Amino acid sequence: MTFINYASREINCKIVYCGPALSGKTTNLKCVYNKTAPEARGKILSLTRSPERTIFFDFLPLSFGKIRGFNTRFHLYTLPGQLFYESGQELILRGVDGIIFVADSQVHRFEANQESMHFLHKALQVEGLDLDALPSVLQFNKRDLENSAPASELSRVLNPLKKAQEFEAIAIKGIGVFETLKAVSKLILKELQQVEGGEKASSVTL
Repeated sequence: MTFINYASREINCKIVYCGPALSGKTTNLKCVYNKTAPEARGKILSLTRSPERTIFFDFLPLSFGKIRGFNTRFHLYTLPGQLFYESGQELILRGVDGIIFVADSQVHRFEANQESMHFLHKALQVEGLDLDALPSVLQFNKRDLENSAPASELSRVLNPLKKAQEFEAIAIKGIGVFETLKAVSKLILKELQQVEGGEKASSVTL
């Protein structure tokens, strides 16, 4: 659910990077952070000290323009992949506006990708949300590794209805990172513009 800050004239949107442990969620977020102008970003924060931790920061992409005089500020979160973080995962997903699912392309991580996607659907349902109805995209990360599965196989398993856009990436090199983020951001902005037009006025009040 988008949040309106009338004092700063900003619409705040929440994007969560999901996927199995060590699939590259944190790498994606840090890449975006490092390439965002300091004056347009907030501090990067970590909520835990474990290797697979939740980190987040917010930034204001001025190039996206305004909606009825409001800038759009995006808050980016990573969602830990371990199952023992379930309660924390549901909290992070609360009020989410967009999902980026980062899949690990390595063949031996196929089952982990499936389990993570299954849990994501389950966790969203707890919040009364449907992944297919949310702005969401898929990123197939680690495409440079020799043991990576064909993108078509990842697509067949993780995106059987072909409802989500798909991107191949090598996040550690910054490849595919911004393309993925821009895609989900545009989907969110499209929904906000529909709100402005009165089609989904119950979602947010401008």
